[in-house]
Amino acid sequence: MQPAAVLTGQGEPVYQLRNVGKTYARNAITALESVNLTLTKGSFSAVIGSSGCGKSTLLKIMSGLIPPSTGRVVLQNRPVTGPRRDIGMMFQQATLFPWRTTLENIVLPIEIRDGKAAARAAEVQARALLELVGLKGFEHTYPGELSGGMAQRASICRMLITEPAVLLLDEPFSALDELTRDFMNMELQRICSSRNATAFLVTHSIPEAVILSDVVYVMKPRPGRIAEVVTIDLPRPRTLDMMTTPKFGQIVEHIRSRLDKEAFI
Repeated sequence: MQPAAVLTGQGEPVYQLRNVGKTYARNAITALESVNLTLTKGSFSAVIGSSGCGKSTLLKIMSGLIPPSTGRVVLQNRPVTGPRRDIGMMFQQATLFPWRTTLENIVLPIEIRDGKAAARAAEVQARALLELVGLKGFEHTYPGELSGGMAQRASICRMLITEPAVLLLDEPFSALDELTRDFMNMELQRICSSRNATAFLVTHSIPEAVILSDVVYVMKPRPGRIAEVVTIDLPRPRTLDMMTTPKFGQIVEHIRSRLDKEAFI
């Protein structure tokens, strides 16, 4: 059985998966098997693997959208049995409502949860978040008037407005061009660091996983399970210049070699 992986030196455990498995089609298909991981306060982790290895299934289980078939999922000492307000999700597309302004989109989770009065009260916090991500002055702009990167920054604000304990990120910048994606990754690092946020990223990009993460979980397919836990020993704050260093290249090559190996096992 794969041992539980724990990031040390980062803080107390926030999110824990123990022997998590998922089967479909009346147990005929095993998507995940014996997944163990622990996320600690303020840590940034990523999972990477070939298509069909169970990354999306893992994220759905962690978000409470689907239950595991076996094992336990615990966030802040409480079992995750469904969607929760202390879990923040960000998807590949910004999914902002086009008829709502940027500010109205950001406070929408508060409005849904607590009503319009609470949403109006949350606008002070929303404005502070917009300033944090460099969107001050765009409060009353509609999504169609924002660039892709700006829309994703607004989505980050919407995720943060409920002050979640953990941020689950499903390839949030994959639809952006490479330059904008690099910029957004640095922005994401800065935002997470400023809020001591605990983040978990699903990505197909090895360099993206390495530049952002304290630890990278390499998954093997059929059934999906963690093949290796790679600690990223690079100083913070990370910079794009680090991506040209020999050490960065060695880490990327190591992960790529594991993915190549596991893809055919």
